[in-house]
Amino acid sequence: MSRSRDRSHSKVFARVRWLTRLLGMAASVLVVSLPLRAQEPEQQDRMAKLDAKTRAAVELLYDSAAAEGLPTQPLRSIALLGITRKADGRLIVAAVHRKLAALRTARGVLGRVDTLELDAASSVLIAGAKPNQLETFKNRPRGRSDLSAFIVWADLIGRGVPGEDASSAIARLWEDGADDATFQSLWNNVQSDILRGLNPGTALQNRIREAPGRPPTTKGPQTPEGQENERSE
Repeated sequence: MSRSRDRSHSKVFARVRWLTRLLGMAASVLVVSLPLRAQEPEQQDRMAKLDAKTRAAVELLYDSAAAEGLPTQPLRSIALLGITRKADGRLIVAAVHRKLAALRTARGVLGRVDTLELDAASSVLIAGAKPNQLETFKNRPRGRSDLSAFIVWADLIGRGVPGEDASSAIARLWEDGADDATFQSLWNNVQSDILRGLNPGTALQNRIREAPGRPPTTKGPQTPEGQENERSE
């Protein structure tokens, strides 16, 4: 029984390590239950480093999110990241405001999803995706999470993959039923190719052909004009 529990824990930790590597400092949001309460005093201490005007503006945005039923932790993570980087107060407020707007838009498209998925979807929008590109993920089977798809999507755009290419690739994998391991494999391979000097868009196109699922649509052999009509008659 203990071995089964250990294997389950190992899978969880492996997943968290991968997501942490992808999201960097923003991955603190992934530690949802215990850490949020444990981190609140520390977050408040760090918020004290802001000047009064900036802190008031940021906290007003927190209140707006809470009033709308949106999660505030993604906003806090953005503010704390700005504080860590010693960003100008106006930039911190602008970044938090942008995150709030993206959370609103993502929920407007996806409906009620959990905090991690909503946070990841908003990051996709901030990276440059269009709101209507999220619609593929709106009606998903119960129990299926789009978290990995969103994280890889945002990261691909951040690495220089054209937005339309990233969107169509992730949507295709999702519609083909890709699991977390498939998205992780795509991310690992594309990242490796980019680090070797391959153009980001080309790297994605090459790797998406190797991904399991439907083969890419290709045109059949060309026929002389009118031949198809003759066959159908």
